[in-house]
Amino acid sequence: MPVSSGDLASKTCVPCRGGVPTLTEPEARALLADTPNWELQEGATRLHRRFEFEDFKKAIEFVNRVAEIAEDQGHHPDIAIHWNKVDLVLWTHKIGGLHENDFILAAKINKLLEEPKGQEIG
Repeated sequence: MPVSSGDLASKTCVPCRGGVPTLTEPEARALLADTPNWELQEGATRLHRRFEFEDFKKAIEFVNRVAEIAEDQGHHPDIAIHWNKVDLVLWTHKIGGLHENDFILAAKINKLLEEPKGQEIG
């Protein structure tokens, strides 16, 4: 699979049917440069970011906006909510690791924070 950086947020997730290789750690690190504040975890097989908000309501509003993007892209993060904190973990379940789609979704989620309703507190 070709790995491309560029403007990830302008790309669209392509359905992954499985059978494609996961990104190597160097490939994942190259794409990580285009997804600020995300980090690789679990041997570069997961992409994680914690978001912190003013209160629970703002955290839930953010999660609902993430859900809209995820549905639109057909690619869904694992979400954990801890009162005013939201942990998102991205990985492509069908291949058991990272795919360019994970970085595309991360970039789209980052763009939410540039919009008025997505003001990040911490």
